[in-house]
Amino acid sequence: MACNSTSIETSQHLPPSAGNASHAGAPPLPVPLRVSLAMAMLLMVTVGFLGNTVVCVIVYQRPAMRSAINLLLATLAFSDVMLSLCCMPFAAVTLVTVRWHFGGYFCRLSATLYWFFVLEGVAVLLIISVDRFLIIVRRRDRLNPRRAKAIIAASWLLSFCISVPSLVGWTRVEVPARAPQCVLGYTESPAARAYVVTLVAAVFFVPFGIMLCSYLCILNTVRKNAVRVHNQSDSLDLRHLSGARLRQLQRQQQVSVDLSFKTKAFTTILVLFVGFSLCWLPHSVYSLLSVFSRRFYHSSSFYTTSTCVLWLSYLKSVFNPIVYCWRIKKFREACMELLPQTFQILPKVPERIRRRIQPSTVYVCNENQSAV
Repeated sequence: MACNSTSIETSQHLPPSAGNASHAGAPPLPVPLRVSLAMAMLLMVTVGFLGNTVVCVIVYQRPAMRSAINLLLATLAFSDVMLSLCCMPFAAVTLVTVRWHFGGYFCRLSATLYWFFVLEGVAVLLIISVDRFLIIVRRRDRLNPRRAKAIIAASWLLSFCISVPSLVGWTRVEVPARAPQCVLGYTESPAARAYVVTLVAAVFFVPFGIMLCSYLCILNTVRKNAVRVHNQSDSLDLRHLSGARLRQLQRQQQVSVDLSFKTKAFTTILVLFVGFSLCWLPHSVYSLLSVFSRRFYHSSSFYTTSTCVLWLSYLKSVFNPIVYCWRIKKFREACMELLPQTFQILPKVPERIRRRIQPSTVYVCNENQSAV
């Protein structure tokens, strides 16, 4: 597990058997299963890298796509790209060979990079969730591209400050003989345990709690608005309305349409949140058990559990670009335009019609409009 640990130990502390095959009491995964998982992980590397790179290129090349929300999504995609390049290939090699080939220092570095990019991705999801809460519940749409860039810079700095202590040895990571991969090590040090708890809380539990509360409030607000609009429409008699009342209803209708637009964007982020929760809850529980439970850390199933949990955590990097193309029409159309003509399965749209649906001419986003 090239990058799934939070606890770091220096290379001189790695046991002499580090990197060798597991002992007889804890055999590695069967060869066919290991090869299958490694091939699946290489496919995840390819899809995650290409999909997230396309998202970054679309936002970079098209000024119309550089709304605040899309800048955040591009940052999330970039963190997934770096995770795919810096961590996933080494995990795949270790999974196939049942041996850690990269040394103790790289074990520490890869774990730090893993948590750094994961923290940034989680921070972006949290920022977007809070922004949806302010828009739909508080009716405050104040996140423009300039503020989004400042928040993104602050999130990168915060993620670095939280993850870099692992690089200087605040915690312990090792390559045990029974699980020849860079994994979270059991420790009884109060300081090391406190850091691991802080790290896991920052990666999952605190963002999960805030996002869950935000989404519950949003769902409650959407439900109340739907009931109110339905009741108003049932009680209206347009023949007896004055001009002022009609204008007021038109303004309310415009607000309702805008709120519907924001709510659709919220459902996209909600899908990302569900994917994040399913992929990261097992990893977070596993991380805490590895540090606090000697019995779990030395159990015969530890290698199998750590391999499966790491594979699941990497799945999120592939999940995000698929959601973008599924839920966001502008990204889907822009992806089709970026594809070479030889790879385009659908018939080519006539130029006169294509200009109407080109994102750069139709989806012009002002500073306050969210483009999801």
